[in-house]
Amino acid sequence: MSDPVPGGWLQLRGITKRYGRQTVLDGIDLAIDAEEFVCLLGPSGCGKTTLLRILCGIEPEHEGRVCLDGEDITAWSAARRRFGVVFQSYALFPNLTARQNVRYGLQGMDPAKAARRVDEMLDLVDLAAHRDKYPSQLSGGQQQRVALARALAPSPRLLLLDEPLSALDAQVRTFLRHEIRRLQRQLRIPTVMVTHDQDEAMGMADRIVLMDNGHIVQESAPVQLYARPRNLFAARFVGRMNVWDGVLDAPDHVRVGEQRLQFDGPAREAASAARQIGIRPELVRLRQRDWRNERAPEPAPAPQNCVPVSVSDLVFCGAYVQIRLDAPSMGGSIEAEVATPLEGSLPWARGDRIEAELPAAALVLFDAHG
Repeated sequence: MSDPVPGGWLQLRGITKRYGRQTVLDGIDLAIDAEEFVCLLGPSGCGKTTLLRILCGIEPEHEGRVCLDGEDITAWSAARRRFGVVFQSYALFPNLTARQNVRYGLQGMDPAKAARRVDEMLDLVDLAAHRDKYPSQLSGGQQQRVALARALAPSPRLLLLDEPLSALDAQVRTFLRHEIRRLQRQLRIPTVMVTHDQDEAMGMADRIVLMDNGHIVQESAPVQLYARPRNLFAARFVGRMNVWDGVLDAPDHVRVGEQRLQFDGPAREAASAARQIGIRPELVRLRQRDWRNERAPEPAPAPQNCVPVSVSDLVFCGAYVQIRLDAPSMGGSIEAEVATPLEGSLPWARGDRIEAELPAAALVLFDAHG
């Protein structure tokens, strides 16, 4: 479980939601600061969209409260909350132009003022030249920017984004990822975005709230979540992780098979309950084996955490190369990632016997049941 964040401009306290006998949210505590960009990240069915709908006011909770700036707004309607929402499906009116779609969110405003606000919003999302086009005449990325402009036009207290980029192709997603973050910073509007895409969350959020099975698994800054995942679910959902079963045989050492590994730094905090140890593939260091030393009558001790390995496979992935290594002393394998060399070829090939260093500061310990 994550530690609840104290205070906060927006607070969710003990939010529980059930569908029949199934509990989809179980006592969620979450605080969001003004101007903060928070991503609710997790697999399909983890409860993140339900939590967003409760926050929006279009889904009732069974237990708990929603508080805004110290005021309990649990019973407030969606209209009274004045939160802007952008859905995955854009939800634009097909018979209205871009300008008219944005204008729709300004019902009741003085017509001249509303017209100026619409033009301002379309300029903000760089669609002024397309203001008189219908949704069918716009690309998916342009339609999503119209939806974003419509959500921002009434100056909402909070912006809610429900998988806003998942229906777009990769290039457009990357562009809009930067655009949404730019707008959020420029307007200084607190934002909550739901996504199952770890790259989106890592690249956009000030803080990630990782969810699974109706619970918050971990909430932290992206760098902290990646570098020090709280459990195996977090480690494997955000990035990739080598994981081995181990036995703690000293306060700062764990044994994996016949290999003794030293760990350091924050990993020691989990040492008492640790049953597994892991490392990110890109933190594994590879080098040629010192055969001369190994064959010497009295070889010098091997450097700390150096594992003799053989290369079993190499996979080119564009900017980097995945290297799979057999590690007999550990009773398993190691996966490493290295940047693609400028000359396009690595110094190793399948079958080569080399060394893999697992830096002590990069090792992460896990409770096997965590």
